[in-house]
Amino acid sequence: MICDLHLHSNFSGDSNTPMELIVKQAIFLGIDIICFTDHQDTDNPYDGELFEIDFELYFKEFETLKKLYSDRIELLIGMELGLQTRLAKRHSDMLKKYPFDFVIGSNHLINGLDPYFPEYFQTRKESAGYQEYFESILSNINAFSEFDVFGHLDYVIRYGPNKNKFYSYKKYADIIDEILKTLIQKQVGLELNTGGFKYGLGHPNPHEDILKRYKELGGEIITIGSDAHTIEYIGHEFNRAISILKQCGFKHYNIFKNREPEYILI
Repeated sequence: MICDLHLHSNFSGDSNTPMELIVKQAIFLGIDIICFTDHQDTDNPYDGELFEIDFELYFKEFETLKKLYSDRIELLIGMELGLQTRLAKRHSDMLKKYPFDFVIGSNHLINGLDPYFPEYFQTRKESAGYQEYFESILSNINAFSEFDVFGHLDYVIRYGPNKNKFYSYKKYADIIDEILKTLIQKQVGLELNTGGFKYGLGHPNPHEDILKRYKELGGEIITIGSDAHTIEYIGHEFNRAISILKQCGFKHYNIFKNREPEYILI
């Protein structure tokens, strides 16, 4: 079982799972390393302060568990940072203030709307909603790139009216290639997020074709995360994830400690 670098506890507004329960389940599964990456989604219009981490309590609980379970599992601490162009300076200041091991940058809001909620696709066609989402990613990473990997790059597909029925990398290749080239140029990695299997896509986020293209363009930094909000999805479909990485040409995956990547052969 490999390392799970995308996990949400009750420090995220959309999870009720205690940190310690996550640790115990990871040990039960035989996972050697996990990283807590709770949501920091500043000014989220849907949930207000629910997606604002109480960092003092977050680090205090983490340090307690790290000491308690040090002989059984390695615990890392990070966050999933919800990107918005206007928050670039605030995010930069936040990252200087706390000693994170790992930071995921992700897009949840597109012009103030989250595709998780039906209203996003009520106001635009499915294909236009996907295109707008990818354009938003490009704007965000050009404005701010002080994170380690970009998370679940085609997250929007989970919630489209037809999900991935009419979706393909080729259909959005121009904008996706721009995103991937920008990430590589900025030395930001990519996440293979197995949450897509949970949502019935039959594929990870992003799709295998995007992972393969990232590798073709020279991308090397790749992490694996379950995006679990409950314990039953910790390490979900990770054997499948390893097979996908091999098929896409990767010979390793990465973990991060103190914001520095380490390479683990597969």
